[in-house]
Amino acid sequence: MPILFSLVFALCMTFGRCLDRDGSVPFTHFGLWICVLLLTAGGTFLTRFVWNLLLKADVEREKKAAEVTGKTFLLTSLILFLCYLPAFLAVYPGFFVYDAQDELMQVVTRSFSTHHPLAHVLMLGGIIQLVHKVSGSYNLGIACYTLFQMMALSCIFAYGICHLRKEGMGKRKGILMTLYLGLFPTIVMFVLCSAKDGLFTGMLFLLVLMIRKLVKDPEGFFKEKKYVLLFAGSALLMMLFRHNGFYAFLVFAFLFLGLHKMMGLTGYLKKTVLVFAGILAAYLILNKGLAFALQAQDAGSREMLTVPIQQMARVYAMEGDSLSEEEKNTLFEILPEEALSHYTPKVSDPVKIAFDNEAYEEDPGKYLKLWVQIGMKHPFAYLNAWFMTSYGFWYPDTVIDVYRGNTVFTFTYGDSSYFGYEVEQPGERHSFFPALDAFYRWLSLDPTIQKIPVIRWLFSPGALFWVILFFLSYFCYSGQEKKAVPYLIALLTWLTVILGPTYLVRYVVFLWVLLPVLLWDLKSGDLRPACAENPAFDN
Repeated sequence: MPILFSLVFALCMTFGRCLDRDGSVPFTHFGLWICVLLLTAGGTFLTRFVWNLLLKADVEREKKAAEVTGKTFLLTSLILFLCYLPAFLAVYPGFFVYDAQDELMQVVTRSFSTHHPLAHVLMLGGIIQLVHKVSGSYNLGIACYTLFQMMALSCIFAYGICHLRKEGMGKRKGILMTLYLGLFPTIVMFVLCSAKDGLFTGMLFLLVLMIRKLVKDPEGFFKEKKYVLLFAGSALLMMLFRHNGFYAFLVFAFLFLGLHKMMGLTGYLKKTVLVFAGILAAYLILNKGLAFALQAQDAGSREMLTVPIQQMARVYAMEGDSLSEEEKNTLFEILPEEALSHYTPKVSDPVKIAFDNEAYEEDPGKYLKLWVQIGMKHPFAYLNAWFMTSYGFWYPDTVIDVYRGNTVFTFTYGDSSYFGYEVEQPGERHSFFPALDAFYRWLSLDPTIQKIPVIRWLFSPGALFWVILFFLSYFCYSGQEKKAVPYLIALLTWLTVILGPTYLVRYVVFLWVLLPVLLWDLKSGDLRPACAENPAFDN
């Protein structure tokens, strides 16, 4: 396990450095692989050393469950809401950004598309449009939606904190977790952001808690119907709020059921299968039902083909002379030459937006053959194309600047695209605390925080990913695989986003939210049986 972890880390660090500096990985360069070998060797010894220290360290055994009342939940929810309130007033009416205008206009015009999750489109657009019809103000409508999301996430996070308190988390740790979830800037920005990522993160957070309950105490999970309902509801809404949630949950269901013996769920297999099957069936019925009822236009295959589109675009842009006229003409049938000329290494949108879904659907096999044919001749270009749109998710020192030069409603992106920050039309920013508003603008659009040694890792998607993977690998190393299972859903979600159009914090904000839960799992429980059974510990 230390070798495997260190090898993957070495590859990502070495490749990421090359991509960040040169825009490509020189796969045939001998020195590259020497660096990988040295990093793997050094990382293996260091990782094993740290993991063995963790094994030897005193850990908190399971404590007596704290008494958590409804009053505690309401108080924690209120504290979280009050933490968010100054930022809300500073950026009033909230961060109405990332496809927000498009989602609202679908409701206004009654012209729907499956490009965005319809459940979120109806929720966001419905609240804003309803308030606008009553008050005549879109700003007030956006503010009401932001307040609704603030309340929802405050309650979800408060439930999570109270849930861990019942497991034995001390009052002091509960306060620290509350302050972290209420004040850490990256989390706050997405609590106040209209994009679907905030509510999606809340549902994933709740789902992980319920999976933990199922793994640790299956009898209690099925005995208390509220846990089953929370599990089903959070999983269903997670999938309804982001399309990739469905693929992550589908794969997770098969993996989870395949591991049922290891988790001691043999006696509960039938119930578990029924729950998973019911959730997936409910999603398919609701998703298709909404599309049918709203007569939503099918978004086609464009989003699923993001990586292949970017790969062929890179070959055309950088090695176009190597393509035959027949290959070029076939490529132009689904990607116009004008669109291919807009190839941008770090984001696929400039090319993808012109993808001809109708032409592709007429003969998918023809274009699959073209993709394979080009890829056989340019395998390294294909890898570099994919890496360039994803390396920010796995290279800790990445400065997120994927939208550099892109002009939006109120500014042009420069050296940082960490967060969208603005209020898209028809909203308009009216700050009640300009200094705090300026802080969030600086954090979003200025790269300084992403360049400060050590501090930058607190805000880095790549760094958060490696911290979480480090501890999950440690669970496997120490014989505590059951502790890692609940986080498989988060890792599978992460795998779906690295197949997306670019790397942005919004796609993986759940890493920040799940971190305190993972640290609690690291600290809690009796590890001595696992230590005694682990040969590495004896060595």
